Amino acid sequence: MWRATVLRSKLKILSPVFMLTMLVGPVVADYPLRPVPFNEVQMTSDFWRPRLVTQRETLVPFAFERTQPGVEHLQAARDFLAGKEVEDHRAHRFIDSDLYKVMEGAAYLLQLRRDSALEAKLDELADVIAGAQQQNGYLYPSHTTGVGTEKNMMGDAPYTFVVHSHELYNVGHLYEAAIAYYQATGKKKLLDVAEKSAQHINEVFFVGDPDYNDGTPIRQAPGHQELELALVKLHRVTGKPLYLDMAKKFLEIRGNTYVPDGEGVMSPTYAQQHAAVTDQKEAVGHAVRATYLYSAMADVGSLTGESGYGTALDHIWGDITNTRMHITGGLGAVHGIEGFGPQYELPNADAFNETCAAVGNVLFNYRMFLLHKDAKYLDVAEVALLNNVLAAVNLEGNRFFYVNPLDADGKHPFNHGTAGRAPWFGTACCPSNMARLLPQVPGMTYAHDDRDVYITFYAESRTEITLGDVKVELQQQTAYPNDGEISLVVNPAKQKQFRVLLRIPTWARHQFVPGDLYRYLDTNDEAVRLTVNGEDVSLQIEQGFVAIDRQWKPGDLVQLTLPMPVRVNECHPSVQANQKRIALTRGPFVLCAEGVDNGGATQRFFFAKAPDVAGAAVSTKTIDAGSFLQVRIAAQAVTADRSVEEVQLVLTPYYAWNNRSVSSMSVWFPSDPELAVFDPHLLPKESVFSEVAASHTFADDTINAVGDGKEPRYSSGKKVPRWTSRPQKGKSQWVEARFQKPQNLRSIGIYWMQDRFDVKFPAQWSLEVEQNGNWKPFELYVTDRYDTRANQYNVVHPAAPIRCDAIRVRMTPRADACVGILEILAEFEQE
Repeated sequence: MWRATVLRSKLKILSPVFMLTMLVGPVVADYPLRPVPFNEVQMTSDFWRPRLVTQRETLVPFAFERTQPGVEHLQAARDFLAGKEVEDHRAHRFIDSDLYKVMEGAAYLLQLRRDSALEAKLDELADVIAGAQQQNGYLYPSHTTGVGTEKNMMGDAPYTFVVHSHELYNVGHLYEAAIAYYQATGKKKLLDVAEKSAQHINEVFFVGDPDYNDGTPIRQAPGHQELELALVKLHRVTGKPLYLDMAKKFLEIRGNTYVPDGEGVMSPTYAQQHAAVTDQKEAVGHAVRATYLYSAMADVGSLTGESGYGTALDHIWGDITNTRMHITGGLGAVHGIEGFGPQYELPNADAFNETCAAVGNVLFNYRMFLLHKDAKYLDVAEVALLNNVLAAVNLEGNRFFYVNPLDADGKHPFNHGTAGRAPWFGTACCPSNMARLLPQVPGMTYAHDDRDVYITFYAESRTEITLGDVKVELQQQTAYPNDGEISLVVNPAKQKQFRVLLRIPTWARHQFVPGDLYRYLDTNDEAVRLTVNGEDVSLQIEQGFVAIDRQWKPGDLVQLTLPMPVRVNECHPSVQANQKRIALTRGPFVLCAEGVDNGGATQRFFFAKAPDVAGAAVSTKTIDAGSFLQVRIAAQAVTADRSVEEVQLVLTPYYAWNNRSVSSMSVWFPSDPELAVFDPHLLPKESVFSEVAASHTFADDTINAVGDGKEPRYSSGKKVPRWTSRPQKGKSQWVEARFQKPQNLRSIGIYWMQDRFDVKFPAQWSLEVEQNGNWKPFELYVTDRYDTRANQYNVVHPAAPIRCDAIRVRMTPRADACVGILEILAEFEQE
């Protein structure tokens, strides 16, 4: 059993995400509901408990290992301040923030169970961080040692490029780690660092410090929101009004004192600086920044009584759920800005959906529930948590998704250069966010006020709360989210009148998730059923809850049945990517097909008629790292000759995909057979090439990438399919591309690949052309040469007009490298 243990009886442990009870000082206003802190919930769920074990045994130790560069970054600043010579200190904007998030997650684990080795690790890191802080409270290693510059987006001096330096973002995550560490151990060393930092920032940004900005208050909001949330937590744990006042000021100046006027990451909307926060009505810009902002607005609004924040958030929430959220709960569909695109722009294969944005979606929606007592916010949070968030880490706890598409061909390197989960990232915000979120899930299971008890997330667990002067024990027995049978035993210490409110999820009623984007196409005759001590209770649903108001006595048994048939979903017609397509769900899970289960590309499947959901079969799939449900359902598939065959389609919960091997994956299936694709790696019909071949192709790549028409942006090969000769280092290679018909060749352009690992530009290369079955050298135009320039096509022209059937690219790699091509561009003379 995963049991919560109180480590420090003298400390009042607060709910870490929301921290709704202060240690010191009165709260004038707050959320009307109080969640039960995660460390006061015993989580025995067969679904969640293994994940919490994995968190302790694998994910957090692995994350500490991977964030060691952040430790070294801080050590450089510590040594510099101690007068030691620091050599080869590499500037970085946010590498220490990843360490802080892992520390926060580790501290939560300490609150669940004492671990002397883990505590010693945190003690050691606290010493390093304290040593890296300047005397005045400033904490940012790159500027402390003098390596931060405007060229690397840090500004030439502290706080001169707040829009992108991450100076305030980093310390925000430090504050959250410091608070969690203090609550777990009672040790204030890191909390003192946090307070010193916050007071320094207040002086510089709102009072005026002669050492910064010529003594004029900077009054600029953080480019990446996070500090606002952390300041609220610091206020709650210390009781000092200053920190809440600072959080409110940072919200008030956003979009007022500084508005960037560029494009992309310097556009006004990128960091939600286009308007005052109370005037914002749509979700725009970078999705993680946005959700952190919205969460802070909810916190500050609840604590100050400022109603304008709530009004703005209601508009924004509606805009997200009606026009900008994937069915998985993913946010921020657009690459480049990692954020919200135009309304209804929700691609599948090209979806970005950063993991951190899904985490932010959970945090934002849980706060909205606490504010409004409406279950629709929990329904969104649950879908985001069980689908997008959980998909971000494999069942072993050591590989991660940064990007979360809804369609994959098994070759396209969508996830920062790989077609599956990666062991870590250069920008490692997503794995470290998982390290701190998952331990907090039990704290989202129960909430209450002075008279009402809310069962918010269903999971086998137990807790104890106090209503008035009566202790009430609550115990759930359920296999949810895999099964919809839920038993709740209510054990008051003595008979007491109060209400127990049980959530009836949106997915169990009229649609999968709140909003206008998705609706069920089929009907379900299985009814939700609720009983108390065996007697039926009328289902009068208000704001997504059924309230049972009675004189409760020890041992009262509540039983809730939420039927979980497979359901058929369609998308709003304005979403172009999902026109003539359906998605299948079961309970709170989005289902997807994987190539590993279905003998080939999942893009070949379609449903020309309504799926036979009544005939769907549910089973359990067990692998070494864990188990998950699978669904088998009748479907159709196109074959290589475009005929149609009847098949059994195997579906897996979206969170579980890519746990066995890299293969194709689909969430949305065509209802029109013309949209089904037998093999997405085949050359497109419009390609100028009829076929391509190579001397060798790496198993995770595809030779057809060189003619698929997908334009690269950079030579790194992270965003498009590629051909590489891995793992054959130093071995000569060739690629042949045959035209649809003989052509008068004008030019050939090669877009070479080069990454930070083993694929490099060739040492030399050349072309040959085929004429009437014979290969001959390609004669270069007098001013051309065989170049290897980055991030562009390297174009060559023939010395004289030439008509040919095919071309061959010959490559000599560097001795210690492989070669790769992203695209070949052939242009022809008009005939």
